[in-house]
Amino acid sequence: MRKMIVVAVREYLAAVKTKAFIVSLVLMPVMMFGSIFVQILLRDKIDTGDKHVAVVDHSGQLFDALALAAKERNEKDIFAERDGVQKQVQPRYLLEQAEAAAADPAQILLQLSNRVRASELFAFVVIANDVVDAAADPAHATIQYYSNSPTYDDVQRWVERPTNSRIRELRLRAAKLDPEVVAAATKTVPVGNLGLVSVDASGQITKAEKTNKIANFFVPTGLMMLMFMVVMIGASPLVQSVLEEKMLRIAEVLLGSVPPFQLMMGKLLGMVGVSLTIATVYLVGAYIALQQAGFAGFFPAHVVWWFVLFQALAVLMYGALFIAIGAAVSDMKEAQNLMTPLMLVVVAPMFVMTNVVREPLSTMSTVFSLFPPATPILMVMRQAVPPGVPSWQPALGVILVLLTTFLCVFAAGRIFRVGILMQGKGAKVGEMMRWVFRG
Repeated sequence: MRKMIVVAVREYLAAVKTKAFIVSLVLMPVMMFGSIFVQILLRDKIDTGDKHVAVVDHSGQLFDALALAAKERNEKDIFAERDGVQKQVQPRYLLEQAEAAAADPAQILLQLSNRVRASELFAFVVIANDVVDAAADPAHATIQYYSNSPTYDDVQRWVERPTNSRIRELRLRAAKLDPEVVAAATKTVPVGNLGLVSVDASGQITKAEKTNKIANFFVPTGLMMLMFMVVMIGASPLVQSVLEEKMLRIAEVLLGSVPPFQLMMGKLLGMVGVSLTIATVYLVGAYIALQQAGFAGFFPAHVVWWFVLFQALAVLMYGALFIAIGAAVSDMKEAQNLMTPLMLVVVAPMFVMTNVVREPLSTMSTVFSLFPPATPILMVMRQAVPPGVPSWQPALGVILVLLTTFLCVFAAGRIFRVGILMQGKGAKVGEMMRWVFRG
């Protein structure tokens, strides 16, 4: 036991004292969430140049309304306050009415397309003749948007709103109905999203609080990403560590004084300590950040201890398998081949995370979260979503993960004992299974 602890302390200190560890603490969140922050920083760094759009209005009833809507947008909607100053943050839409009476409609489309190619226009819109007629064939009563920039759909989505608003108004007037009366009668009533009414300690009935859908999604997702990140930092480097010691014959010296199983467990416990350090840094940092921003109530304090427990078990479970791979192979190429299926198991919970967050109490979510390789991530996600899960489920999850971890450590120990001394030739999966069952 003493030798195992010595190895664990040595592995822990060797990991946390390196510059790479400090860099990984900074870079991993950047890699995981950097795109979100970049999007926020670059939200105003867009092309605000004018977008010239031609409109071919075969109906003769929609261009004026569309032009008026563009004028109002250009005067009000494209500006936002930045540092106390009104700044243009969106491009202006400048509309021009194109000739719609030509004999050959295809020729009109070709001419306008050539103008788009020549950058005279950004896009053009063609409104069908009978688009206002409510009884017209929908296949012919169309509004078509033509552009050479298929990924930029802001103009298309904007055109849809004022044109359909005007079409609705014209159709109502044709039916001798007052558009304002119809609008008032058909005005939608929003449905509030609240929690449940409860009773406080004094026996008073408390009002239900408004549900924050964004927080209810991002809190479990953030915990999932943190656990995945910690497993990657804490467990996956064990492959390279064991392989290097094996290739440099350091393992042979270590095995002269430490039994193979104790050496392996020492490495595992050391990396569990590293993972706990990483998780502590990020959880404390997240709590301080939320508290400073006034959102401390969103910190999932009731899940933190379960998160730490499941994370430690996950590092033990996956770390044992990574150590077995490192001991059984002879170079990094062989290690990569064996790591691929294992990595698929690690990332598998992400494939169902949306369903689990939306319906944490469903049968599917319960079954998936009790599948030991996925339990650490999915069970914590389910616990972070109100109203939580029955207490027997995380308890059962811990038992199942403990049993799986024991089996993984046992199998990895037998593979490690044989494979760590093999040189020149890596073991195949079949050979590794024989080592597990036969020793």
